[in-house]
Amino acid sequence: MACVNKKQLLKLQKTYKTDERIGKEFGVSRQAIHQLRAKYGIKPIRNHNKERDDKISGLYKKGATEIEIANKMGLSISQVYRVIKVAIHGKCPSNEYQRNSELMQERHRKIPN
Repeated sequence: MACVNKKQLLKLQKTYKTDERIGKEFGVSRQAIHQLRAKYGIKPIRNHNKERDDKISGLYKKGATEIEIANKMGLSISQVYRVIKVAIHGKCPSNEYQRNSELMQERHRKIPN
């Protein structure tokens, strides 16, 4: 992967959008792609997640659990938690974070095995 130049990495980023997808294509980790972007001074594409985040928010508002959303979207549960935290609750102050975490954990426990 180190033989990829800045121009090629920019093209890959436009095609695959995320470090994870680029890494999967080349058989390397997301972190390796991140380090390569940092080396070349290439910023991540952030706007591509808006549609995904809106879909996660909509599913959550309709009553889907974090696990159901994660499975449907192909994401980790922790990523779904982060999206919900920002999209639904806004960036929580630290004193509200504990309360929101407890609410999410309570919803998580209600899922039948």
